[in-house]
Amino acid sequence: MLRAGNGLLAGLLRAAPEARVGFIGLQRDENTLRPQQYYCKLPPNMAGCNVIVCDPMLATGYSAAAALDIVAAEQPCTLKLMCLLAAPEGIATVQAAHPGVPIYTAAIDRQLNERGYILPGLGDAGDRMFGTE
Repeated sequence: MLRAGNGLLAGLLRAAPEARVGFIGLQRDENTLRPQQYYCKLPPNMAGCNVIVCDPMLATGYSAAAALDIVAAEQPCTLKLMCLLAAPEGIATVQAAHPGVPIYTAAIDRQLNERGYILPGLGDAGDRMFGTE
C-alpha cells in the first residue's frame, strides 16, 4: 500500500496487518499541476504481489498516475487505486493512463477549480497533513 494519507493507511493496515508498506513522495508543481517525485521507498520483491496504491484525494490524477507508473514497473500481480475523495477529471486521467486499474473512492465531488483543487473538496491533503498551507 503506497502513497497514502496517514488515516487511510492506518485503516487499511488494521484490515491487513501483514501488508508491506512503501511510500512514494510526490509534490505538485503549482504552475504545471504535474507531480515532482522527491522520495520513493518500495518493499522489495513486489513482482507477483497484490498492490493497493492509496492517495487521500484524486484531483487532477497526475500524481496517482505517476505513482501507478512507478508501481506498475515492479510488475505486481494486481494493482488498484484507493482514495477517499475524487474529481471526475482525476478519474479520467487515471483511467486514460492505466485503463486496467480499478479505482475505489468513498465520494466523487463535482469538478476541479482553476488551481486543480477539488470542488467543493477539502483543500490540499498534503498541506493539511504537513501544515504547509
